[in-house]
Amino acid sequence: MNWNDNVTPWVIGSIAVLLLLAWVIRRTIRRGQRIRSEANPRKISIKDIDKMEDGSEFELYLFHLFQQLGYEEVHKTTSSRDFGADLVFTDRLGRRNVIQAKRYGANHPVGLSAVQEIYTSMRYYEADRSMVLTSARYTEACRTLAAVNGVKLLDREDLMDLIVLFKSRRVEEAMELIEEDDQEPIETWQSRRKRTTR
Repeated sequence: MNWNDNVTPWVIGSIAVLLLLAWVIRRTIRRGQRIRSEANPRKISIKDIDKMEDGSEFELYLFHLFQQLGYEEVHKTTSSRDFGADLVFTDRLGRRNVIQAKRYGANHPVGLSAVQEIYTSMRYYEADRSMVLTSARYTEACRTLAAVNGVKLLDREDLMDLIVLFKSRRVEEAMELIEEDDQEPIETWQSRRKRTTR
């Protein structure tokens, strides 16, 4: 029995296993890319959102999600001249809403500029409400500025809730989460000043 006779089947088998493994990995990667490029809300999970390469994929996902929730007049703005809003839609009460979408890593908080940009976009889009929807969380300063200006904030937990509600066909509850007004108590500069001077 020759040494080459024993090694050859192992080499051929190893190459075949490696080729099969490479094919499976490639197919899995392509499937994930295809799901994200389709932006189908029924197929996308928070893990897929975390893997999105840029904010435009997240905006497209939200565009499809809001359409499939049944909102009217859902528009995705052009990225070069969006004036701070990524989506515009009309809710069940007939109010025009503007949304700024922020696809950040789970540990990267959204800051003040998101609230400033979406709030100022309201006049251009003649909107009644504004909100920021993120795959992350918000800084405390961002939460304060949003509360003072009536900007609704939806964070990672809210986004995960929306995904679950939508996939389980609980559309009314998903819409309530989007449309309910935030009732966080706020302390403005003036109220803080009065409190410290007493």
